Amino acid sequence: MDSIKVMLLTSLLVFTIFVSSCILNPPHFDETMWRRDVESRNIEKLYEPHFSDGKYFNPWMPVERGKASSFLKWRFTKKASYTDEEKSFKPKVIFGLKDRIKAMPDKDFIAWIGHATFLMRFHGEYWLTDPMFSKRALLPARVTPPAINADELKELTETVNVIISHNHYDHLDAESIRSLPKKARIFVPPGLKKYVETLHKGVVQELDWWESITVKNGTKLVSLPAQHWSRRIGQGVNTTLWASYMLINRGTLIYFGADSGYFKGYREIGRRFPNITYALLPVTAYKPRWFMHYAHMNVPEALDAFRDLSASFFIPIQWGTFHLGEEPPGYPGLDLKKNIREMNLDPSRFIIMEIGQVKTVPKTIPLDLEQDLRKDVLSKKTFFRTNPRK
Repeated sequence: MDSIKVMLLTSLLVFTIFVSSCILNPPHFDETMWRRDVESRNIEKLYEPHFSDGKYFNPWMPVERGKASSFLKWRFTKKASYTDEEKSFKPKVIFGLKDRIKAMPDKDFIAWIGHATFLMRFHGEYWLTDPMFSKRALLPARVTPPAINADELKELTETVNVIISHNHYDHLDAESIRSLPKKARIFVPPGLKKYVETLHKGVVQELDWWESITVKNGTKLVSLPAQHWSRRIGQGVNTTLWASYMLINRGTLIYFGADSGYFKGYREIGRRFPNITYALLPVTAYKPRWFMHYAHMNVPEALDAFRDLSASFFIPIQWGTFHLGEEPPGYPGLDLKKNIREMNLDPSRFIIMEIGQVKTVPKTIPLDLEQDLRKDVLSKKTFFRTNPRK
């Protein structure tokens, strides 16, 4: 018994020393080394198989090991300080979204519901990204309300195309999925179909990276790579895939970046899909950098991704709703504005939306662009099939 007590006391002492050292000494992160690592990766690996031994992975840069221990270290590391403005700043909430949409029945639009949830309409067809109407994302509580709820959505439409990017709780909310219109059609990455079918009786379809589908009004959805990971209670680490998406609405291309770290895939996506109109890119949970850099972009990286995509407009997403990283929920909005000023960027290209704000989308129809894109994606799907990972 004495030997067991000694072992327990020794373990407790070691743990206490470890915790104390972490609190006093936050790990150093070298941005230059990280960018050098990113730049060294091979773009062609974006098209290689990304599933092996029951797990999905990013073939260009597999996720770093030791995530559980890193999480504990983060929790016990000394946190950065923020000003009162940085702590309190949040996006405004513009109420009455449902009635405003009803008052513009013929217009195409993008509306921010909050976090990664956007409601869009093209030629009468509604699209909804990562629906999250609940008060909590498992544990984190909302700091701003959603601009619309499920009942109001049902008043607008009986049908909606729903895009799910991955299985983290702030992107795949079970109660929100259950509350969708009965005729909702849901698109998910591989591995998530069976689970989502337990939540909703509508059509659920899996789309792997580089696969696409066209709905009845001609709008095309293309699943694309992202640098992220997956985990959920009842679903093991990386047993389901993650994705970003391109919506091609005739001549308007909208890139939904979902959740991702910075990677060279943005350059390839920009090359394969020229003339992107709106890039919806995540800016949240990027501090501390030593812990968040792989799966979440900071603001300078998001600006680099915007440049790589060659998009016309940048719309920041995922900020101002949940406190997920070290930084306050509204901090990324201020950080983005600061970087735009300091880098002397054209502010007209940045649409920093308020929750409930509606951005109308012009209707354009350059059919030759659609045809070129269709051929381009199909050629890359052929590359994917004929070049197995060695």
